[in-house]
Amino acid sequence: MSELNLILLGPPGAGKGTQAALLTEDFGLAHIATGDILRAAREEQTELGLLAKQYMDKGELVPDTVVIAVILERLGEDDARDGFLLDGFPRTIEQAGALGTELESHERRLTAVLLLDAADDLLVKRISGRRVCRKEGHVYHVDLDPPKHEGRCDIDGSELEQRADDSEETVRNRLVVYHAQTEPLIAYYEERGTLRRFDGTRSPTQVHAHIRATLATLRLEEDL
Repeated sequence: MSELNLILLGPPGAGKGTQAALLTEDFGLAHIATGDILRAAREEQTELGLLAKQYMDKGELVPDTVVIAVILERLGEDDARDGFLLDGFPRTIEQAGALGTELESHERRLTAVLLLDAADDLLVKRISGRRVCRKEGHVYHVDLDPPKHEGRCDIDGSELEQRADDSEETVRNRLVVYHAQTEPLIAYYEERGTLRRFDGTRSPTQVHAHIRATLATLRLEEDL
């Protein structure tokens, strides 16, 4: 298997970011995280960023036309030519179709779609409890990983804050959007034989081990 092309699929808070970091290090893949790209554009106040901000602050999806253009351009960069890990894309059937067409046009294909799943109540608790330091963006959790001094970053002492899109109301709205618009991708990729399921309630180490074992099996099957 010369090229490892993966999609991480699942609701917000299921652990996609954690697994993306681990898998990127494991396999040297280009990590293409839609959320990071759009947040950077928002902070830089580019035309795309200002448009994305209107949707992201309410927990809604950025329009497909904007996201598709950004991602397809990114897939053409040198570091993504030998393999990639998509995190946060596709989120709709339309996006999945555009991705499939783009890959086929360059004689590339998906290796697997990795689905991480967990119950909504757990996801709300995970996300709404997150706090980020203002200076460097170090992440804490009020219950699972609290700072030594309440409201202050252990590393740089800066104030901790809750991102606007991490509030409970926004998280629940994001989950409603996920179930309505993104969840259909489960059946879409299952029909194409590329979906693999993982329990997002397990520890990051356990999920990572399960994913690595699954990818090893896929590689073995292809070599046979």
